[in-house]
Amino acid sequence: MNTTTVTTEVVLPGKVEATGLLLRTRDLSAPRAGQVVLRMDATGVSFAEQQMRRGKYYDQPPFPFVPGYDVVGTVTAVGPEVDAAMVGRRYAAVVKVGGWASHLLIDAADLVPIPDGVTSAAAETVVVNGITAWQMLHRMAAVPSGATIVVLGANGGVGSTLVQLARHAGIRVIGTASPRHHEMIRELGAIPVDYRDPEMYQRIREIAPYGVDAVFDHVGGVGLAQSWSLLHKGGTLVSYGTAATKDEDGNSQLPVLKSFARLAAWNYLPNGKSAYFYNFWAGKRRLGAFRNRLHEDLVEVLRLLADGVLTPQIAAQFPLTDAAQALALAESRTVAGKVVITA
Repeated sequence: MNTTTVTTEVVLPGKVEATGLLLRTRDLSAPRAGQVVLRMDATGVSFAEQQMRRGKYYDQPPFPFVPGYDVVGTVTAVGPEVDAAMVGRRYAAVVKVGGWASHLLIDAADLVPIPDGVTSAAAETVVVNGITAWQMLHRMAAVPSGATIVVLGANGGVGSTLVQLARHAGIRVIGTASPRHHEMIRELGAIPVDYRDPEMYQRIREIAPYGVDAVFDHVGGVGLAQSWSLLHKGGTLVSYGTAATKDEDGNSQLPVLKSFARLAAWNYLPNGKSAYFYNFWAGKRRLGAFRNRLHEDLVEVLRLLADGVLTPQIAAQFPLTDAAQALALAESRTVAGKVVITA
């Protein structure tokens, strides 16, 4: 006998301020073949939601929709063709939208188990952030031990995870952030540089006078050329966002397309340097291979979290009903780590 699951969801109704988020409840349909009902234990605020609120995320769905890029939760029911033993166990998943809900339907094939001893809030800090950081560092840039890299926004969710993964791999890290976060960045093992300093790039050159092996840039815009200039021959620039244009009106896809064009042109220059735009969803058309890669990388990141190699960077925690406050805090640029939303 199937019992109806009632879900509470946070809805983004349009281009609104954070205070314009809506709450709704509705009946969740029964899981279909291959699906489960996941009770949300933790989700969070990614940069994607901050862009979506402004209609600036590259391929966001039309309004209204439920945001929430990733989720950690407990399976409460399974559909046909799903192992009933999953009920009661915790899993993580990346969903792009839909995570800001008390319960959601999700394909069982997208779930990755959470190790015992890791809290749901801690796991949430390394789902999309951990996969992104791992794939950029090890799959895309393939940075070797002993190298030097620059991480812009080293206090952020992706940035702080990237710093920790790099230091664990024996990589020297220069991290940019406002001075209030410099002590935290030092504790993670990186060299802090003030991102508000007009001479920031010169400060980085003083620390690494012969150039760096890789730069990880979530800002984009006009500063992308400066990031490119920091590389020595054979270095790699990884662009993974367009934060510089977050508050600008206009087409949400244009800043990304401009970055694509610029990065592609730089790759033709005869200096041995490489430039890439990291897209989390690249390769999803080959769904099986995409899921296997994501599963493999998240399992590794969660193992490092369970082993204490990664320290969860939780900026603050809010209940789902206070998602507006969570979003506003994340957008304030005053916090280090990830703002987590709990059930």
